[in-house]
Amino acid sequence: MSSPHSKSEAVEAVLAAFDEGRTPERSVYRAAVRALLTLLAERVPGRSVEVRIPPYGAVQCVPGPRHTRGTPPNVVEMDPQTWVETATGRLGWAEAVTQGRVRMSGTRADLSAHLPL
Repeated sequence: MSSPHSKSEAVEAVLAAFDEGRTPERSVYRAAVRALLTLLAERVPGRSVEVRIPPYGAVQCVPGPRHTRGTPPNVVEMDPQTWVETATGRLGWAEAVTQGRVRMSGTRADLSAHLPL
C-alpha cells in the first residue's frame, strides 16, 4: 500500500459516517485505521514506539532504541475514532491528550510532531 492512505475511500467513508453521527461499518473502520497506521509507519519509520488502536491494529514507528521483548517502553493507545480524528487533523494531539482520549507511556510516546498525517 503506497497510495496516499489519508485520501483512501475507507478513510473518507469513516469521516462521512462521523459527520452524519453514525458508527462506521466495522470492515470499513478497520480498513481506515490500518491505512492510517500504515501511513504513520511509512512516514516515521522505526521501532521505538508502538501505536495501538484496538481492536484493529498496531504498528511500531519512530526512530530510536529498538524494542524486542515484552511490553514496549513507549506505547500509545487510543480508540479508533480518536485515531482517525488525530491522524486526519480533525482533532489536535494536545486536545486528545488533554481530554484523556490517548493513553501513552514512555519518553518517545508524544506523536504531536507526526500528526496529522
